[in-house]
Amino acid sequence: MRKLKNEELNRLSPEEFESTEKNPIVLVLDNVRSMHNVGSAFRTGDAFAVKEIVLCGITATPPHREIHKTALGATDTVKWKHEKDTIAACKALQAEGYRVLAVEQADNSTSLETFSPQADEKLALVFGNEVFGVADEVITMADGCLEIPQYGTKHSLNISVSIGVVVWDVVSKMGNS
Repeated sequence: MRKLKNEELNRLSPEEFESTEKNPIVLVLDNVRSMHNVGSAFRTGDAFAVKEIVLCGITATPPHREIHKTALGATDTVKWKHEKDTIAACKALQAEGYRVLAVEQADNSTSLETFSPQADEKLALVFGNEVFGVADEVITMADGCLEIPQYGTKHSLNISVSIGVVVWDVVSKMGNS
């Protein structure tokens, strides 16, 4: 066994990526403080070919060198927009046929391991602020909550880790991986 060289990975060029079909997933970042977490969301979004990222509230937007440090160019390949209000952004996505799911520890949440999306279901996954999580008002208007099972002593995962875990799980269950 040997590690593959970059040229052996057969990755798409940015132009090829732009024209490929995307997974029907929108990432919604609800007042995320860390630009490194924003950059990581872009990089994960690129890796799993999400349709779009919606940056809400105080969440920083590209171009910014702190976002670029972790995005590594994904801000050029993943479609994104900024919305002032997370609730309004989520309601607009619902009007477009997306099922809005907050990723949060909440009563009546669905454990990620038991979540079964439909193959072509349009999902908007909301990830929250590093300290406060997804805003209560967003959870209330969402169509449901997904919760990542955790077995240790910590109460949460870093948002960048959560995005990676959830998006990989959802995409693999949709059969698009």
